[in-house]
Amino acid sequence: MMMKKLILIAIALCASGMIFAQQKADALVLYRGGRYPEAIAICEQEIKANPNNIDSYCVLCWSLVRNRQYALAEQHATDARKVSPYDVRLIEILAEAKYYLGKNNGAMELFQQYIATAPATAARIGNAYYYMGEIYIRQAKYQHADIAMTASVHTEPTVDYWWTRCGYAREMAGSYQTAMDAYNKALELNTSQTEAARGKERCAARLR
Repeated sequence: MMMKKLILIAIALCASGMIFAQQKADALVLYRGGRYPEAIAICEQEIKANPNNIDSYCVLCWSLVRNRQYALAEQHATDARKVSPYDVRLIEILAEAKYYLGKNNGAMELFQQYIATAPATAARIGNAYYYMGEIYIRQAKYQHADIAMTASVHTEPTVDYWWTRCGYAREMAGSYQTAMDAYNKALELNTSQTEAARGKERCAARLR
């Protein structure tokens, strides 16, 4: 009888563990499917159950940023870094939150830290370079922006909008031929990229 009870308890514990693991998986699946409010709700439940659950914090902050709740993402990422200050996922998503809040210096510092510490194969290296380029454009540091945007398209060469912004940075820096090259690449990837088409026309006029 005692053995039967122990077996039943073990089965119940395994089932509860499987349910919790499924909740974690569901949050990530929901995030990837663009169902951000639902992913946020699941992650909040997981963090309430375990305040040290860094994976849940990461999915929560990714979802908050995509849901345009940047201040909340900044707050939660900051809280999570008190638990795990060197987690590169938290560094990058906190940088994104600060970028969208217009906190350029704080965002730049974190993006640079992410690039310096994350593996070269990390999923968001290209994004970090792209956001750095946008910050430099905001600051009218166009040569710096060119370098950052060039790094972003080198990392992920199939994103037409990044090529467009790379072209813009080069155009604003006065490098019209290389800007044309970037705009042409954007249009190869997406013939409907109107910003690239306009930029190409401007550069062609400058080169005549």
